[in-house]
Amino acid sequence: MAIRWEKLTVKSREALQRASEVATENGNPELLPLHLLVALLEDKEGIIVPVLRQIGAAPEKLLSSSNSELERLPKVSGGSTQPAMSSALQKAIDLAFKQAENFKDEYVSVEHLLLALTQLGRDPAQNLLKSAGATQDAILQALTQIRGSQKVTDENPEAKYQALERYAKDLTELARKGKLDPVI
Repeated sequence: MAIRWEKLTVKSREALQRASEVATENGNPELLPLHLLVALLEDKEGIIVPVLRQIGAAPEKLLSSSNSELERLPKVSGGSTQPAMSSALQKAIDLAFKQAENFKDEYVSVEHLLLALTQLGRDPAQNLLKSAGATQDAILQALTQIRGSQKVTDENPEAKYQALERYAKDLTELARKGKLDPVI
């Protein structure tokens, strides 16, 4: 099935583009789910890192493990060719579209891509997520808390998630930690 790019959110398209760049930078001839996982983990502004932190999976450690796994992939040198999409990544994208349908979302966002990676079975990306404790059920639970009942109805829904946490400071929390300047 061909990718319906117009049904991907901005962040999803950026993640797939970054995955392609990661594959090219590493000299990998094939675009794999592992490249997508690295791209999702590199986006510190997105929803994926907070979701993983919430379920106790260390995103930095997961990124390091993913990069180590990338080092073991076959490399091609010589030309700067565009990596071909693997059947595993195509399957992940198809699963992401199914996840979006399950959520009754109009667009496929990065959380759908992450959930799809947990469903691949015997794939390095899925194995890394599983070993970090990022199972489909755990991610779904965290997403429910972060997203609430919001639906993905436009190309940029990620900007609406956790807006208060992103743009405001919790003064009570800062005071609790002793990091608030007591100037009066």
